[in-house]
Formats: sequence, structure tokens, C-alpha cells
Amino acid sequence: MAAAGRRLEPVLSAEEIRGIVADLGRRISEDFRGRRLVLVGVLRGAFVFLADLARALTIPVEIDFLQASSYGDATVSSGRMRLLLDCGIDLRGKDVLLVEDIADTGHTLQGLREHLLAKGPARVAVCALIDKRERRAGEVPIDYAGCVIGEGFLVGYGLDCAQQYRHLPGIFRLVEAAQNGGERS
Repeated sequence: MAAAGRRLEPVLSAEEIRGIVADLGRRISEDFRGRRLVLVGVLRGAFVFLADLARALTIPVEIDFLQASSYGDATVSSGRMRLLLDCGIDLRGKDVLLVEDIADTGHTLQGLREHLLAKGPARVAVCALIDKRERRAGEVPIDYAGCVIGEGFLVGYGLDCAQQYRHLPGIFRLVEAAQNGGERS
């Protein structure tokens, strides 16, 4: 399953992820009931999570995507976020939930949150399936965190390494033959 020189250690099973997503769906549905909510997923990593989260909600939502990059094919963030694709929905006066697969250093999330706030929404909240706080480089409010996971480079359930492993139904720690400690933002 893993490329040469790498192995995968299970972190979250597909069943555990389903439970986390169901819980987030209940909380978000309660908090945004009666509001105009737009889910904005961060491509590419959040597409699987956003699809499952949208189905777990019991409220109507609009869905859009944007795409940013700070990794390229590396396992270490460059520290600079580049916006590659902007969302197309008019966000003025609406509540926005920025949906991300993982919050690590926070550079990408902070940049995207500021970008969305400039579009005039009523509010921008952040939802991350995985919150990796130990590498947080700045203050990024995570309003809805699925779970906190410690060290390691994670793949599966939309998370990738050089565009590989997104298809895996669970989340795994990618262990290199020579540990490099790289993470995401």
C-alpha cells in the first residue's frame, strides 16, 4: 500500500471518521440552524471530508471550493500560501464555514480565512477534521475540530503526500525510512 521506503501506521479507521463527521454535523447543524450557511472546502484535501460533512448536516447549505497551496509535492510547508482557485459564490452577509482537512502550522488557514473575510460575510468559522496544535505558528481559531492528533505526516481520507494516498478510507501516519518530521499547514 505504501511506496518504497515508506510504511503506513493506522491512526483513524473509516468507522472512527464516520463518528467524528456525524458529531461535527450535529454540532454545526445546531449552531447554524436558520442561518444562510456556505461551506467552502479547501481543495484538494478537504473534498472527501466536505462531502461527508455536507451529508451529515440537517440544514440547507450552499457549497463552494477554493484551492490554495503551501506544500507542492513536499512534506514540509513552504510557509507561503498561494491562492490557486477562488470560490465563486457571493458570500456577502452569509455565514461561511471554511472546511479543511488538517490544521497544522495554520499558515494556509489564516490566509484563507482573511481572504474570505474580505468578501463581506456575516461570519467565517473554521472546521478542520484534524487539529495538529503542536506545530501551530500563529493564532488560528478552529471553531469545529474533529480530533486532535499529534505528530506525524498524515495521509488518507483526502490527505496526500505528492498526490498519493487520498483514496484511503482511513487516516494513516506516513512513516519514512529516514524520518523528516515534515507536516502540513
